[in-house]
Amino acid sequence: MNTSVNLAGVTLKNPVMTASGTFGSGAEYSEFVDLNRLGAVVTKGVANIPWPGNPTPRIAEVYGGMLNAIGLQNPGIDVFTKRDIPYLKQFDTKIIVNVCGKTTEDYIEVVEKLGDYDVDLLEINISCPNVKEGGIAFGQNAKNVENITSTLKKYAKQPIIMKLSPNVTDITEMARAAEAGGADVVSLINTLTGMKIDVNRRTFAIANKTGGMSGPAVKPIAVRMVYQVANAVKIPIIGMGGISNYEDALEFILAGATAVSVGTANFYNPTATIDIVDGIENYMKKNSIDDINSLIGAVR
Repeated sequence: MNTSVNLAGVTLKNPVMTASGTFGSGAEYSEFVDLNRLGAVVTKGVANIPWPGNPTPRIAEVYGGMLNAIGLQNPGIDVFTKRDIPYLKQFDTKIIVNVCGKTTEDYIEVVEKLGDYDVDLLEINISCPNVKEGGIAFGQNAKNVENITSTLKKYAKQPIIMKLSPNVTDITEMARAAEAGGADVVSLINTLTGMKIDVNRRTFAIANKTGGMSGPAVKPIAVRMVYQVANAVKIPIIGMGGISNYEDALEFILAGATAVSVGTANFYNPTATIDIVDGIENYMKKNSIDDINSLIGAVR
């Protein structure tokens, strides 16, 4: 029985990985999760310099999920390369580094530095606000998506995954733009913009006013978008958004995803990723499926 999948020439032992920002760089979950069993670990976003993140409160629980406005708090690329990459290299899993920035130059600096390290893929978070374009996210304009993708391809030594924002009119337009720019893979969806108001305090539940909505409530939207993108581009897709069990993961794979990322579920079930790996294997055995690749995009 083959559970391995291929992302831009990188072979993962199975399609299950962590979602950026929900797993740190693995150390926090090491007593719950055997990282050797995961297809890949996707790190928290890394910038060229340390980012303090947004003011607190930064997280709010909502029906069917959570809102977060952490603001991509991270220690910066120099601490990351000294501390986190050596930690992850101990394990038999692929390393995908999520990269964030406020200008194209920020992204280039991180991508160039990572070229000197043995990591497998780079996931580019284009939901970051582009400070030179009035704060609009890089991923909300197709021309910007194509431009930043083609620019980073010139500097990247590893294959690049463009992480698409769902906060757009047409997700397929953004996916096609990423493909046109030379993206090796696309991942989707990032969080949906949401808001919660505390009626007793009569103020916003999150200091930032808005936050990224994630969790089970977003899954039907995410599955629909993955299906649309799978029918619009020829490059592989990593699907994410509300995955909490193996059936959720298989929905994304059947819709056209080659691999899946598990995010919010890690917070309330620290063994979620391993449960999903086991669940997929049991499903394949039960249904006499020899190769997981036969399931990718099987629903048309």
